Amino acid sequence: MLNILDFSKLPPVYTEILNKVNDGINIVDEKGILLFSNKVSAEYCNSRPEDMIGQPIENYYPNAVLLYVLRKHVPVFNGRIHYVGAKKYMCSSFPIFDGSKLIGAFSIFRDIQEIEELNRRVKYLEMQVNLTKPEVDIDSVVKSGALEAIFKKAKKTVGSLGGPRHSIITGESGTGKTMLANLIYNYAKKIGVIAKNAPFIEVNCAQFTNPDIAAMEIFGSEEGAYTGSKTKKGLFEQAHGGILFLDEAHALENHQTLLLKAIESGKIRRIGGTKEISINVIIIAASTRNLKEVLLPELYQRLGQYEMYLPSLRERSREEKEMLFSYFVKKYEKAVKKAHNINYHVNFTPQAKLALLNAEYPRNIRQFRDVINCSIDSSSPLLEDVHGQTDIINTVTINDIPFDIADIKSDIPNKKSQEEKITGTVKEMVDKMLDENKGPRKISKELMALGYNIEYYKVAYYIKNMKKKKA
Repeated sequence: MLNILDFSKLPPVYTEILNKVNDGINIVDEKGILLFSNKVSAEYCNSRPEDMIGQPIENYYPNAVLLYVLRKHVPVFNGRIHYVGAKKYMCSSFPIFDGSKLIGAFSIFRDIQEIEELNRRVKYLEMQVNLTKPEVDIDSVVKSGALEAIFKKAKKTVGSLGGPRHSIITGESGTGKTMLANLIYNYAKKIGVIAKNAPFIEVNCAQFTNPDIAAMEIFGSEEGAYTGSKTKKGLFEQAHGGILFLDEAHALENHQTLLLKAIESGKIRRIGGTKEISINVIIIAASTRNLKEVLLPELYQRLGQYEMYLPSLRERSREEKEMLFSYFVKKYEKAVKKAHNINYHVNFTPQAKLALLNAEYPRNIRQFRDVINCSIDSSSPLLEDVHGQTDIINTVTINDIPFDIADIKSDIPNKKSQEEKITGTVKEMVDKMLDENKGPRKISKELMALGYNIEYYKVAYYIKNMKKKKA
Protein backbone atom coordinates (compact mmCIF):
# COMPACT_ATOMS: atom_id res chain seq x y z
CA MET A 1 0.00 0.00 0.00
CA LEU A 2 1.33 3.48 -0.97
CA ASN A 3 2.29 5.66 1.99
CA ILE A 4 0.87 9.10 1.14
CA LEU A 5 3.32 10.72 3.54
CA ASP A 6 6.42 9.16 1.99
CA PHE A 7 8.04 12.35 0.74
CA SER A 8 11.21 10.57 -0.33
CA LYS A 9 9.36 9.40 -3.44
CA LEU A 10 8.13 12.86 -4.42
CA PRO A 11 9.63 14.28 -7.64
CA PRO A 12 12.23 16.96 -6.75
CA VAL A 13 10.16 19.63 -8.51
CA TYR A 14 7.51 19.46 -5.77
CA THR A 15 10.08 20.03 -3.04
CA GLU A 16 11.50 22.93 -5.05
CA ILE A 17 8.03 24.49 -5.35
CA LEU A 18 7.39 24.18 -1.60
CA ASN A 19 10.76 25.79 -0.90
CA LYS A 20 9.93 28.78 -3.10
CA VAL A 21 6.75 29.83 -1.30
CA ASN A 22 6.87 32.68 1.22
CA ASP A 23 5.08 30.71 3.95
CA GLY A 24 6.62 28.20 6.31
CA ILE A 25 5.42 24.61 5.93
CA ASN A 26 5.79 21.70 8.37
CA ILE A 27 4.38 18.18 7.95
CA VAL A 28 4.45 15.59 10.75
CA ASP A 29 3.26 12.03 11.26
CA GLU A 30 0.74 11.03 13.91
CA LYS A 31 3.49 11.06 16.57
CA GLY A 32 4.65 14.60 15.76
CA ILE A 33 7.80 13.53 13.96
CA LEU A 34 8.77 15.91 11.15
CA LEU A 35 8.39 14.40 7.71
CA PHE A 36 8.93 17.63 5.81
CA SER A 37 9.98 21.24 6.47
CA ASN A 38 10.59 23.79 3.80
CA LYS A 39 13.39 26.36 3.81
CA VAL A 40 11.26 29.13 5.31
CA SER A 41 10.38 26.96 8.30
CA ALA A 42 14.01 25.94 8.77
CA GLU A 43 15.16 29.57 8.66
CA TYR A 44 12.72 30.43 11.45
CA CYS A 45 14.52 28.10 13.82
CA ASN A 46 18.02 28.63 12.40
CA SER A 47 18.28 25.13 11.04
CA ARG A 48 18.27 23.21 7.75
CA PRO A 49 15.38 21.14 6.39
CA GLU A 50 17.51 17.99 6.12
CA ASP A 51 18.53 18.26 9.79
CA MET A 52 14.92 18.64 10.93
CA ILE A 53 13.49 15.60 9.18
CA GLY A 54 12.96 12.70 11.59
CA GLN A 55 13.05 14.96 14.68
CA PRO A 56 10.09 15.74 16.99
CA ILE A 57 8.60 19.07 16.00
CA GLU A 58 8.70 20.34 19.58
CA ASN A 59 12.51 20.34 19.30
CA TYR A 60 12.13 23.31 16.96
CA TYR A 61 8.62 24.60 17.72
CA PRO A 62 7.89 23.83 21.41
CA ASN A 63 4.34 25.24 21.24
CA ALA A 64 3.54 24.03 17.74
CA VAL A 65 -0.14 24.16 16.80
CA LEU A 66 0.42 20.78 15.11
CA LEU A 67 0.58 19.11 18.51
CA TYR A 68 -2.88 20.47 19.37
CA VAL A 69 -4.25 19.28 16.00
CA LEU A 70 -2.83 15.79 16.56
CA ARG A 71 -4.51 15.59 19.97
CA LYS A 72 -7.89 17.03 18.98
CA HIS A 73 -8.10 15.86 15.36
CA VAL A 74 -9.45 19.29 14.37
CA PRO A 75 -8.03 22.07 12.19
CA VAL A 76 -6.95 25.51 13.44
CA PHE A 77 -7.42 28.47 11.10
CA ASN A 78 -5.18 31.51 11.72
CA GLY A 79 -6.20 31.19 15.31
CA ARG A 80 -2.93 31.49 17.11
CA ILE A 81 0.04 33.79 17.15
CA HIS A 82 3.32 32.13 18.03
CA TYR A 83 6.84 33.26 18.72
CA VAL A 84 10.08 31.62 17.73
CA GLY A 85 12.77 33.72 19.35
CA ALA A 86 12.09 37.30 18.32
CA LYS A 87 10.00 36.22 15.32
CA LYS A 88 6.24 36.37 15.36
CA TYR A 89 3.98 34.36 13.10
CA MET A 90 0.40 33.24 12.60
CA CYS A 91 -0.30 29.60 11.92
CA SER A 92 -3.01 27.43 10.38
CA SER A 93 -2.84 23.66 10.93
CA PHE A 94 -4.83 20.74 9.53
CA PRO A 95 -5.06 17.03 10.34
CA ILE A 96 -4.30 14.44 7.63
CA PHE A 97 -6.52 11.37 7.48
CA ASP A 98 -6.20 8.14 5.55
CA GLY A 99 -9.83 7.20 5.51
CA SER A 100 -10.89 7.64 9.12
CA LYS A 101 -7.41 7.12 10.52
CA LEU A 102 -5.28 10.12 11.58
CA ILE A 103 -1.84 9.69 10.03
CA GLY A 104 -0.37 13.15 10.51
CA ALA A 105 -0.88 16.89 10.21
CA PHE A 106 0.55 19.91 8.43
CA SER A 107 0.95 23.59 9.20
CA ILE A 108 1.24 26.68 7.06
CA PHE A 109 2.45 29.83 8.77
CA ARG A 110 3.70 33.29 7.89
CA ASP A 111 5.64 36.10 9.51
CA ILE A 112 3.22 38.82 10.60
CA GLN A 113 5.81 41.29 11.87
CA GLU A 114 6.07 42.89 8.43
CA ILE A 115 2.28 43.09 8.24
CA GLU A 116 2.10 44.67 11.69
CA GLU A 117 4.85 47.11 10.76
CA LEU A 118 2.93 48.01 7.60
CA ASN A 119 -0.22 48.51 9.66
CA ARG A 120 1.70 50.77 12.04
CA ARG A 121 2.94 52.81 9.10
CA VAL A 122 -0.54 53.04 7.65
CA LYS A 123 -1.88 54.23 11.01
CA TYR A 124 0.94 56.76 11.23
CA LEU A 125 0.20 58.06 7.74
CA GLU A 126 -3.51 58.21 8.49
CA MET A 127 -2.76 60.22 11.61
CA GLN A 128 -0.53 62.64 9.70
CA VAL A 129 -3.26 63.07 7.08
CA ASN A 130 -5.82 63.74 9.80
CA LEU A 131 -3.50 66.32 11.38
CA THR A 132 -2.71 68.20 8.18
CA LYS A 133 -5.65 67.77 5.81
CA PRO A 134 -7.73 70.89 5.07
CA GLU A 135 -11.15 71.12 6.68
CA VAL A 136 -14.08 70.41 4.38
CA ASP A 137 -16.79 72.40 6.13
CA ILE A 138 -16.73 76.17 6.62
CA ASP A 139 -18.57 75.77 9.91
CA SER A 140 -15.78 73.57 11.31
CA VAL A 141 -12.93 76.06 11.02
CA VAL A 142 -11.77 78.74 13.42
CA LYS A 143 -13.22 82.09 12.48
CA SER A 144 -13.39 85.37 14.33
CA GLY A 145 -13.10 89.06 13.53
CA ALA A 146 -11.90 89.60 9.96
CA LEU A 147 -12.05 85.90 9.19
CA GLU A 148 -15.76 85.79 9.90
CA ALA A 149 -16.32 88.36 7.13
CA ILE A 150 -14.02 86.40 4.81
CA PHE A 151 -15.94 83.16 5.26
CA LYS A 152 -19.23 84.99 4.75
CA LYS A 153 -17.88 86.37 1.47
CA ALA A 154 -16.58 82.90 0.55
CA LYS A 155 -20.10 81.53 0.84
CA LYS A 156 -21.44 84.34 -1.33
CA THR A 157 -19.04 83.49 -4.18
CA VAL A 158 -21.09 80.37 -4.93
CA GLY A 159 -24.20 80.84 -2.80
CA SER A 160 -25.59 84.24 -3.78
CA LEU A 161 -28.80 84.41 -5.82
CA GLY A 162 -26.94 85.83 -8.80
CA GLY A 163 -24.02 83.43 -8.56
CA PRO A 164 -21.92 81.47 -8.69
CA ARG A 165 -19.03 83.83 -9.39
CA HIS A 166 -15.33 83.53 -10.05
CA SER A 167 -13.15 84.77 -7.21
CA ILE A 168 -9.64 85.69 -6.07
CA ILE A 169 -7.86 84.68 -2.88
CA THR A 170 -4.66 86.46 -1.89
CA GLY A 171 -2.38 86.17 1.09
CA GLU A 172 1.06 85.08 2.16
CA SER A 173 2.17 81.48 1.89
CA GLY A 174 0.63 79.30 4.59
CA THR A 175 -2.36 81.52 5.35
CA GLY A 176 -4.90 78.96 4.09
CA LYS A 177 -5.66 79.87 0.46
CA THR A 178 -5.95 76.25 -0.66
CA MET A 179 -8.08 75.43 2.38
CA LEU A 180 -10.44 78.31 1.60
CA ALA A 181 -10.76 77.15 -2.01
CA ASN A 182 -11.64 73.66 -0.77
CA LEU A 183 -14.17 75.09 1.66
CA ILE A 184 -15.86 77.00 -1.18
CA TYR A 185 -15.92 73.82 -3.27
CA ASN A 186 -17.49 71.73 -0.52
CA TYR A 187 -19.99 74.46 0.31
CA ALA A 188 -20.99 74.64 -3.38
CA LYS A 189 -21.65 70.89 -3.33
CA LYS A 190 -23.53 71.15 -0.05
CA ILE A 191 -26.02 73.73 -1.39
CA GLY A 192 -26.38 72.05 -4.78
CA VAL A 193 -24.66 74.68 -6.93
CA ILE A 194 -22.47 71.92 -8.34
CA ALA A 195 -23.02 68.16 -8.34
CA LYS A 196 -21.87 65.97 -5.46
CA ASN A 197 -19.32 64.35 -7.76
CA ALA A 198 -18.22 67.62 -9.36
CA PRO A 199 -14.44 67.87 -9.84
CA PHE A 200 -12.07 70.13 -7.97
CA ILE A 201 -8.99 70.59 -10.13
CA GLU A 202 -6.01 72.33 -8.59
CA VAL A 203 -2.90 73.52 -10.36
CA ASN A 204 0.01 75.61 -9.15
CA CYS A 205 0.79 77.77 -12.17
CA ALA A 206 4.26 78.55 -10.79
CA GLN A 207 5.31 74.89 -10.88
CA PHE A 208 5.93 74.93 -14.62
CA THR A 209 9.26 75.90 -16.12
CA ASN A 210 7.63 78.44 -18.42
CA PRO A 211 4.17 79.91 -19.10
CA ASP A 212 3.77 77.94 -22.36
CA ILE A 213 3.81 74.64 -20.48
CA ALA A 214 1.33 76.02 -17.96
CA ALA A 215 -0.99 77.07 -20.80
CA MET A 216 -0.86 73.61 -22.39
CA GLU A 217 -1.65 71.97 -19.05
CA ILE A 218 -4.57 74.29 -18.39
CA PHE A 219 -6.07 74.51 -21.89
CA GLY A 220 -4.90 71.19 -23.32
CA SER A 221 -3.08 70.57 -26.58
CA GLU A 222 -3.59 68.94 -29.96
CA GLU A 223 -1.20 66.62 -31.72
CA GLY A 224 1.39 68.63 -33.61
CA ALA A 225 1.04 71.73 -31.43
CA TYR A 226 4.71 71.30 -30.60
CA THR A 227 7.38 68.68 -31.20
CA GLY A 228 6.22 65.36 -29.80
CA SER A 229 2.86 66.69 -28.58
CA LYS A 230 -0.23 64.49 -28.45
CA THR A 231 -3.91 65.25 -28.09
CA LYS A 232 -4.48 65.96 -24.42
CA LYS A 233 -7.35 67.28 -22.36
CA GLY A 234 -6.49 70.35 -20.34
CA LEU A 235 -7.46 71.14 -16.79
CA PHE A 236 -10.36 73.31 -17.97
CA GLU A 237 -12.00 70.27 -19.56
CA GLN A 238 -11.21 68.12 -16.55
CA ALA A 239 -12.84 70.71 -14.28
CA HIS A 240 -16.02 70.93 -16.38
CA GLY A 241 -19.01 71.17 -14.04
CA GLY A 242 -16.85 71.96 -11.04
CA ILE A 243 -14.09 74.26 -9.81
CA LEU A 244 -10.69 75.07 -11.29
CA PHE A 245 -8.30 76.39 -8.65
CA LEU A 246 -5.42 78.34 -10.21
CA ASP A 247 -2.85 78.78 -7.46
CA GLU A 248 -0.13 81.38 -8.07
CA ALA A 249 -2.16 82.62 -11.05
CA HIS A 250 0.28 85.47 -11.67
CA ALA A 251 2.60 82.92 -13.34
CA LEU A 252 0.30 82.68 -16.39
CA GLU A 253 1.88 85.88 -17.67
CA ASN A 254 1.32 86.29 -21.43
CA HIS A 255 -1.42 83.64 -21.57
CA GLN A 256 -3.86 85.71 -19.55
CA THR A 257 -5.76 86.54 -22.74
CA LEU A 258 -6.62 82.85 -23.20
CA LEU A 259 -8.00 82.74 -19.66
CA LEU A 260 -9.99 85.93 -20.24
CA LYS A 261 -11.51 84.54 -23.43
CA ALA A 262 -12.47 81.30 -21.68
CA ILE A 263 -14.23 83.25 -18.93
CA GLU A 264 -16.06 85.58 -21.34
CA SER A 265 -17.14 82.98 -23.89
CA GLY A 266 -17.44 79.84 -21.79
CA LYS A 267 -15.32 78.11 -24.43
CA ILE A 268 -11.70 77.10 -24.78
CA ARG A 269 -9.47 76.06 -27.62
CA ARG A 270 -6.66 73.62 -27.03
CA ILE A 271 -3.15 74.84 -27.84
CA GLY A 272 -2.60 74.06 -31.51
CA GLY A 273 -6.30 73.27 -32.04
CA THR A 274 -9.07 74.96 -33.99
CA LYS A 275 -12.18 73.44 -32.39
CA GLU A 276 -13.89 75.37 -29.61
CA ILE A 277 -14.94 73.32 -26.58
CA SER A 278 -17.70 74.50 -24.25
CA ILE A 279 -16.80 74.54 -20.57
CA ASN A 280 -18.75 75.31 -17.40
CA VAL A 281 -16.19 76.04 -14.72
CA ILE A 282 -16.01 78.19 -11.59
CA ILE A 283 -12.53 79.68 -11.35
CA ILE A 284 -10.78 80.48 -8.09
CA ALA A 285 -7.48 82.29 -8.66
CA ALA A 286 -5.02 82.55 -5.80
CA SER A 287 -1.67 84.24 -5.38
CA THR A 288 0.86 85.46 -2.86
CA ARG A 289 1.05 88.63 -4.95
CA ASN A 290 -1.42 91.45 -5.53
CA LEU A 291 -3.23 90.22 -8.65
CA LYS A 292 -4.63 93.67 -9.35
CA GLU A 293 -1.08 94.75 -10.16
CA VAL A 294 -0.26 91.63 -12.17
CA LEU A 295 -3.33 90.61 -14.18
CA LEU A 296 -4.80 92.33 -17.18
CA PRO A 297 -7.40 94.86 -15.96
CA GLU A 298 -10.17 93.04 -17.85
CA LEU A 299 -9.15 89.67 -16.42
CA TYR A 300 -8.86 91.06 -12.90
CA GLN A 301 -12.32 92.59 -13.25
CA ARG A 302 -13.78 89.22 -14.26
CA LEU A 303 -12.08 87.26 -11.51
CA GLY A 304 -12.10 89.85 -8.76
CA GLN A 305 -15.84 90.28 -8.29
CA TYR A 306 -15.15 88.58 -4.99
CA GLU A 307 -11.65 89.07 -3.64
CA MET A 308 -10.67 87.64 -0.29
CA TYR A 309 -7.46 88.53 1.50
CA LEU A 310 -6.30 86.07 4.14
CA PRO A 311 -4.28 87.88 6.82
CA SER A 312 -0.97 86.47 7.98
CA LEU A 313 -0.69 85.05 11.46
CA ARG A 314 1.11 88.14 12.74
CA GLU A 315 -1.85 90.27 11.58
CA ARG A 316 -4.34 88.26 13.58
CA SER A 317 -5.53 89.06 17.08
CA ARG A 318 -4.24 87.35 20.20
CA GLU A 319 -7.71 85.92 20.73
CA GLU A 320 -7.66 84.26 17.33
CA LYS A 321 -4.16 82.87 17.85
CA GLU A 322 -5.35 81.27 21.08
CA MET A 323 -8.40 79.86 19.29
CA LEU A 324 -6.15 78.41 16.59
CA PHE A 325 -3.84 77.02 19.26
CA SER A 326 -6.72 75.22 21.01
CA TYR A 327 -8.10 74.07 17.67
CA PHE A 328 -4.83 72.38 16.60
CA VAL A 329 -4.36 70.76 20.03
CA LYS A 330 -7.90 69.33 19.90
CA LYS A 331 -7.27 68.14 16.35
CA TYR A 332 -4.19 66.27 17.56
CA GLU A 333 -6.15 64.64 20.38
CA LYS A 334 -8.88 63.55 17.93
CA ALA A 335 -6.28 62.12 15.54
CA VAL A 336 -4.80 59.99 18.37
CA LYS A 337 -8.28 58.80 19.30
CA LYS A 338 -9.03 57.80 15.73
CA ALA A 339 -5.67 56.12 15.10
CA HIS A 340 -5.14 54.33 18.44
CA ASN A 341 -8.47 54.56 20.29
CA ILE A 342 -6.75 56.44 23.11
CA ASN A 343 -8.38 59.35 24.94
CA TYR A 344 -5.42 61.71 24.75
CA HIS A 345 -5.38 64.88 26.86
CA VAL A 346 -2.66 67.38 26.01
CA ASN A 347 -1.73 70.18 28.40
CA PHE A 348 0.87 72.91 27.91
CA THR A 349 2.76 74.58 30.69
CA PRO A 350 2.07 78.34 30.77
CA GLN A 351 5.65 78.98 29.73
CA ALA A 352 5.40 76.64 26.71
CA LYS A 353 2.07 78.06 25.58
CA LEU A 354 3.35 81.61 25.91
CA ALA A 355 6.43 80.80 23.85
CA LEU A 356 4.33 79.26 21.08
CA LEU A 357 1.88 82.14 20.96
CA ASN A 358 4.68 84.72 20.95
CA ALA A 359 6.77 83.03 18.29
CA GLU A 360 7.25 84.30 14.75
CA TYR A 361 5.98 82.05 11.97
CA PRO A 362 7.20 83.14 8.52
CA ARG A 363 5.13 80.34 6.93
CA ASN A 364 2.08 81.39 8.90
CA ILE A 365 -0.72 79.07 10.06
CA ARG A 366 0.73 75.99 8.39
CA GLN A 367 3.97 76.46 10.33
CA PHE A 368 2.10 77.29 13.53
CA ARG A 369 0.20 74.01 13.21
CA ASP A 370 3.36 72.02 12.46
CA VAL A 371 5.23 73.51 15.43
CA ILE A 372 2.37 72.64 17.78
CA ASN A 373 2.23 69.08 16.41
CA CYS A 374 6.01 68.72 16.67
CA SER A 375 5.97 69.97 20.27
CA ILE A 376 3.29 67.44 21.23
CA ASP A 377 5.22 64.71 19.42
CA SER A 378 8.34 65.57 21.39
CA SER A 379 6.56 65.27 24.74
CA SER A 380 4.44 62.22 23.89
CA PRO A 381 5.25 58.70 25.10
CA LEU A 382 6.10 55.98 22.60
CA LEU A 383 3.26 53.81 21.41
CA GLU A 384 4.98 50.71 22.77
CA ASP A 385 5.07 52.30 26.23
CA VAL A 386 1.30 52.89 26.41
CA HIS A 387 0.11 49.50 25.21
CA GLY A 388 -3.34 48.78 26.61
CA GLN A 389 -3.91 52.27 28.03
CA THR A 390 -7.07 54.07 26.99
CA ASP A 391 -6.61 57.39 28.80
CA ILE A 392 -3.38 59.38 28.75
CA ILE A 393 -2.58 62.87 30.04
CA ASN A 394 0.49 64.52 28.55
CA THR A 395 2.16 67.84 29.36
CA VAL A 396 4.21 69.84 26.87
CA THR A 397 7.02 71.92 28.39
CA ILE A 398 9.23 74.66 27.01
CA ASN A 399 11.94 72.08 26.27
CA ASP A 400 9.62 70.25 23.85
CA ILE A 401 9.27 73.24 21.52
CA PRO A 402 11.44 72.97 18.37
CA PHE A 403 13.27 76.27 18.47
CA ASP A 404 14.80 75.75 15.03
CA ILE A 405 11.30 75.98 13.55
CA ALA A 406 9.88 78.97 15.43
CA ASP A 407 11.82 82.01 16.50
CA ILE A 408 10.92 83.71 19.77
CA LYS A 409 9.69 87.27 19.39
CA SER A 410 10.81 90.13 21.57
CA ASP A 411 7.41 90.62 23.21
CA ILE A 412 7.84 87.86 25.80
CA PRO A 413 7.31 89.45 29.24
CA ASN A 414 10.37 90.41 31.29
CA LYS A 415 12.54 90.59 28.18
CA LYS A 416 14.81 93.13 29.85
CA SER A 417 15.61 90.83 32.75
CA GLN A 418 16.24 88.01 30.29
CA GLU A 419 18.84 90.06 28.45
CA GLU A 420 20.48 91.29 31.64
CA LYS A 421 21.12 87.73 32.81
CA ILE A 422 23.38 87.14 29.82
CA THR A 423 26.10 89.59 30.74
CA GLY A 424 29.72 89.58 31.80
CA THR A 425 31.25 86.11 31.95
CA VAL A 426 28.04 84.44 30.75
CA LYS A 427 27.94 86.70 27.68
CA GLU A 428 31.52 85.79 26.82
CA MET A 429 30.67 82.09 27.15
CA VAL A 430 27.58 82.44 24.94
CA ASP A 431 29.49 84.40 22.30
CA LYS A 432 32.21 81.74 22.25
CA MET A 433 29.63 78.96 21.83
CA LEU A 434 27.97 80.91 19.01
CA ASP A 435 31.32 81.08 17.25
CA GLU A 436 31.38 77.28 17.51
CA ASN A 437 28.01 77.17 15.66
CA LYS A 438 26.10 75.88 18.67
CA GLY A 439 22.35 76.46 18.85
CA PRO A 440 20.30 77.91 21.74
CA ARG A 441 19.36 74.50 23.17
CA LYS A 442 22.95 73.28 23.16
CA ILE A 443 24.21 76.52 24.71
CA SER A 444 21.53 76.40 27.43
CA LYS A 445 22.41 72.80 28.33
CA GLU A 446 26.11 73.57 28.57
CA LEU A 447 25.45 76.65 30.70
CA MET A 448 23.22 74.65 33.06
CA ALA A 449 25.92 72.01 33.34
CA LEU A 450 28.25 74.77 34.49
CA GLY A 451 25.73 75.96 37.07
CA TYR A 452 24.11 78.83 35.16
CA ASN A 453 20.31 78.41 35.12
CA ILE A 454 19.63 80.12 31.79
CA GLU A 455 16.91 78.45 29.75
CA TYR A 456 17.21 78.13 25.99
CA TYR A 457 14.54 80.68 25.04
CA LYS A 458 16.52 83.33 26.93
CA VAL A 459 19.55 82.42 24.86
CA ALA A 460 17.35 82.62 21.77
CA TYR A 461 16.22 86.11 22.70
CA TYR A 462 19.82 87.20 23.28
CA ILE A 463 20.87 85.83 19.87
CA LYS A 464 18.04 87.57 18.11
CA ASN A 465 18.75 90.88 19.82
CA MET A 466 22.42 90.62 18.86
CA LYS A 467 21.47 90.06 15.22
CA LYS A 468 19.26 93.15 15.27
CA LYS A 469 22.10 95.25 16.67
CA LYS A 470 24.48 94.01 13.97
CA ALA A 471 21.88 94.75 11.27
